Amino acid sequence: MLFVSGTPLKYILGFLSVSIIYFIILVSFQPYLKERVNTFLNPSQNSQSSSYQLQQSLIAVGSGGLWGRGLGQSIQKFNYLPEPQGDSIFAVIGEELGFIGCLVLICLYLTFALRGYRIAIRNGPDSFAKLLVIGLVSMITAQSFMNIASITGVFPLTGVPLVFISHGGTALLLSLGMVGLVLNISRYQNKY
Repeated sequence: MLFVSGTPLKYILGFLSVSIIYFIILVSFQPYLKERVNTFLNPSQNSQSSSYQLQQSLIAVGSGGLWGRGLGQSIQKFNYLPEPQGDSIFAVIGEELGFIGCLVLICLYLTFALRGYRIAIRNGPDSFAKLLVIGLVSMITAQSFMNIASITGVFPLTGVPLVFISHGGTALLLSLGMVGLVLNISRYQNKY
């Protein structure tokens, strides 16, 4: 939102630099954060303790193959994956629907983002509506891709749900409210 609103790049880079320094300090003094970073950097080190969820997620996604085992045929969700209906739902999708199902899901999130950004662009001079739509769409998309990245080992485990799919009433309610705001803004957009 800062980038789109025209904030000078030096301020954004300064904020990112301070954030990175703060993150390093925080990881240095919080043992559980240090453990998460160590698990991310060396996932096979503690496969029965701190990296158990990541190992089981990777097994689930990998065992799905190209087409998956079929809906409801996941093995990992029974007694292996922690929180298979919440944080680890992408691993279950990967096992049941395979690479193709994961690709379709990622394409749906990308389509959602592109449509949301198109709504923002079409709002023209109304900067509040444009920034609101960009912020909401970016938040939903980033949270979804953070979940996917953490389940596949590209990003440290974060505990954020997969938007619209993970079990959880409050997260779903807030996400649907954000989509409702975006749709309401799209009704009044300028037609350029």
